Amino acid sequence: MLEKFYEYLQFEKRFSAHTLLSYRTDLDQFIAYSSASSYQDLANLKPIFIRGWIVQLMEDGYANKSVNRKLATLRTLFKWMRKEGITQENPMARVKGPKTEKRLPSFAREQELAPERTKHLFTHDFNGLRDELMLELFYQTGIRLSELIGLTIQDIQPNSIKVLGKRNKERIIPICTDLSRLIEQYLVQRILIAKSPRLFVLDNGKPLYPAFVYRRIHNMLGALTSLDKRSPHVLRHTFATHMLNNGAGLETLKAILGHASLAATQVYTHNSFAQLNQIYKHAHPRMNNR
Repeated sequence: MLEKFYEYLQFEKRFSAHTLLSYRTDLDQFIAYSSASSYQDLANLKPIFIRGWIVQLMEDGYANKSVNRKLATLRTLFKWMRKEGITQENPMARVKGPKTEKRLPSFAREQELAPERTKHLFTHDFNGLRDELMLELFYQTGIRLSELIGLTIQDIQPNSIKVLGKRNKERIIPICTDLSRLIEQYLVQRILIAKSPRLFVLDNGKPLYPAFVYRRIHNMLGALTSLDKRSPHVLRHTFATHMLNNGAGLETLKAILGHASLAATQVYTHNSFAQLNQIYKHAHPRMNNR
């Protein structure tokens, strides 16, 4: 029933396979609740009906964040239906989701990821070099897990990497000399393993997959930090927080992270306030006199 809408998401909006799957799951659930069998059935739904679905979801134990994600899916659907002339009304315009608590991103401290602490984690063979490079790329560039897996050898330049982000948007991220040197060392070992265009491969030559990367990073961070969350995305948060703490501007950080809007980047300013507070205490003469 919704294949035309899914084609719009895939080919015009260029949503990832993971995002498309989430949309399908949410809409399958809503259609089962509404018993709609056509776009016109959906067009006839009233805001009070959708509010009833919200109540049902919350009674079923869904967290506020999950409910709001499902409502965002509906908003996209009804916006598209208006664009296509299927309906003149958008019931989502009068529907508000439950309030959600804003959680600050988890991040590691700078000293926890200092080279003298990370170096002892890795062997000098292919697997060790690959794992070290994964950790350093996540921490030094802030790329996403899917972006790391998608890197090709051609994306590597002496002073930068080219990243294909969400919705196939490319961005160039600068890298330091030490990271460039680590990539060169890894490539010397890698050439003996595989001829794949992908930068990262397993020791049998096959491309990396998300669960493998997640497991390796989880173990590394477990040896370095006391964080409860120990995922590749934590390293993305860590990169952003450390950049802001050391003087990077929000617009620069937005470009490096590949955020669509500045609002997504501004969440890191909350983490950086602690650093600003420390600087203030040490820099202002009144604070020094206390």
